[in-house]
Amino acid sequence: MSHKIVAKEQLSQDVFTAEIEAPLIAQARKPGQFVIVSINNEYSERIPLTIAGADPQKGIIRLIWQRVGKTTAELADLQQGDEIANVSGPLGKPTHIEDFGTVVCVGGGIGNAPLLPIARALKKAGNKVVSILGARTKELLILEDEFAKISNELIVTTDDGSYGRKALVTEPLKEVCQGEQKPDQAFVIGPAIMMKFCCDVTKQFNLPTQVSLNTIMVDGTGMCGGCRVEVDGKPKFVCVDGPEFDGHKVNFDLMMKRLNAYREQEQKAHEQYKKHRCKIP
Repeated sequence: MSHKIVAKEQLSQDVFTAEIEAPLIAQARKPGQFVIVSINNEYSERIPLTIAGADPQKGIIRLIWQRVGKTTAELADLQQGDEIANVSGPLGKPTHIEDFGTVVCVGGGIGNAPLLPIARALKKAGNKVVSILGARTKELLILEDEFAKISNELIVTTDDGSYGRKALVTEPLKEVCQGEQKPDQAFVIGPAIMMKFCCDVTKQFNLPTQVSLNTIMVDGTGMCGGCRVEVDGKPKFVCVDGPEFDGHKVNFDLMMKRLNAYREQEQKAHEQYKKHRCKIP
């Protein structure tokens, strides 16, 4: 069964969003879960993408991805009306949602995409939501307006000061933790180095912190071993044991080493795709 792209938009330089027909997934999906996408049936790479939203009535799911390797570039080149051969899911363990009280949701770069449905569910559950969104520069900031609609307080930072506050997300995170109303739970999703330093901050305040390690996943079934991480000194597979874990127990240094394992091959595949893809309009 193929899945039609019913809408597509470019959010920033290399970040895209699409609404895709997948009625069964739209009905079953919960915040924190992901799908496996294969663009075509012949020799297509399988890539995991977090479900950024869903509309069960319309039977569509929303995917947001960053153009990094060959397959994400291929996906970025598809247009409204095109079809994707396979979308499998929902996979992974859903986010635990309850009324914690006050929650702080920290997103960095493309991490804002998987964080959005979590923040939305937390708000619906009755939480006071404080959102902190970070990006390298204004042009790379995504989903600000959507977070504004569901946040009691929204703080935006950029590394270069081109928009919002010139700071890393750890700076306002520490201030929120030091405030009169200390948060009861934190959710942090973004680059591994950002999650590591955010967890260093929240650990100082004994603030429970969930992180999503989705960026390290490969095939999404637990068979390839590519997403193996160390949590509380024990091996875990992000795709079947996660993708969310207690951030204070994750060995981020080991994870970052593994993230770089295929970086060279990923870049080469992307360059070859750009060089040889069909130029016929």
